[in-house]
Amino acid sequence: MRRIEGQVRGIADMVENERCCTDVLTQVAAVHEALRGVAKKVMEDHMRTCLAEAQTDSARAVKCGELVDTISRFLR
Repeated sequence: MRRIEGQVRGIADMVENERCCTDVLTQVAAVHEALRGVAKKVMEDHMRTCLAEAQTDSARAVKCGELVDTISRFLR
């Protein structure tokens, strides 16, 4: 996350210094992919912990519904 934070600050500096649009967009794409990686890791952890902790069928159904909603938002 600190690397991503540094990248975002770098993008702000690039914009302030009126760097080439292509260079700025390349960095934006890199941040976007890094954030997608973070989101994938969080979802993986959620599946391993929250779904595994659901003890009943109804609790698993609720957790699965939450996961489907989260994945839907992620894929937009």
